[in-house]
Amino acid sequence: MSVVRSTRVNRLLAPSLAMVAAFTLAGCSNSQDSAENVNATADETTAAAESGEVLRIGTEGAYAPFNYTNADGTLGGFDVDMANAICADMQVTCEITAQDWDGIIPGLKAGKYDAIVAAMSITPERAQQVSFTDPYFSNTLVFLAKQDSGFDPSLSSDIDAHSIAAQRSTISSQWLEETYPKANMKLYDTLSNAFLDLGSGRVDAMISDKLPALEWLSSPSGSGYVVKGEEIDIDDNFAIAVRPGDDLQAKINQSLKNLKADGTYDKLNQKYFAIPIVVTDEPIADTTAQ
Repeated sequence: MSVVRSTRVNRLLAPSLAMVAAFTLAGCSNSQDSAENVNATADETTAAAESGEVLRIGTEGAYAPFNYTNADGTLGGFDVDMANAICADMQVTCEITAQDWDGIIPGLKAGKYDAIVAAMSITPERAQQVSFTDPYFSNTLVFLAKQDSGFDPSLSSDIDAHSIAAQRSTISSQWLEETYPKANMKLYDTLSNAFLDLGSGRVDAMISDKLPALEWLSSPSGSGYVVKGEEIDIDDNFAIAVRPGDDLQAKINQSLKNLKADGTYDKLNQKYFAIPIVVTDEPIADTTAQ
């Protein structure tokens, strides 16, 4: 049975969805992105409202640029826009809820929402609890440290000798633990807290998904920090999670195909990832002098 539900059925759930850290996005649109929204058209929004169907989405809201919480409490990011675009294609209304990472799969299993769109890597362990859609993003890992640090992640002795931050229960922390079991890992509930300790010098280095790392490096907090070593390709793919056996999996897969075919997916990639951020240990040569 599909987990896309009528608004009449979900009316009693509305108070819980309006709590702190829960955000309802009517008509598959975001107020903070209204001027540049690449999601639902007016006709699609009207169709969604008239259909009376709701798709409840869970995301973290703390993993920029994929998902984050704006100063006004609204949710934004690539995942949020993808969720809205999927809802528009399915002609349903999105209700997007923020959920702490450690509780995001339990929340899905408990019926708090119908799907997770939160830069979630496909892993065998998670696949025992949820069903994944087709991938919608490929990810690599990177190490970060101060620019003047001698930390060299190509040396296992360096990894073992330094304290390394990572977000708990993520593909990056799992990879580090499995690859370097002697590493002095410092685990954090959120990526923001891991970056905070890196920037304050409470840890020597950090491992992270590449794009959130580049996002942080481009901020004032990341000044003086760089990517150390080569990016790490571990064949990591992000996908949307639903409850096992739910026909929503096939419906979302079809919407993903539609969004790639009509150019929406490319527009969202252009919006969030168009400008590469070049990070290097080496000083940039002055090419203006002749």
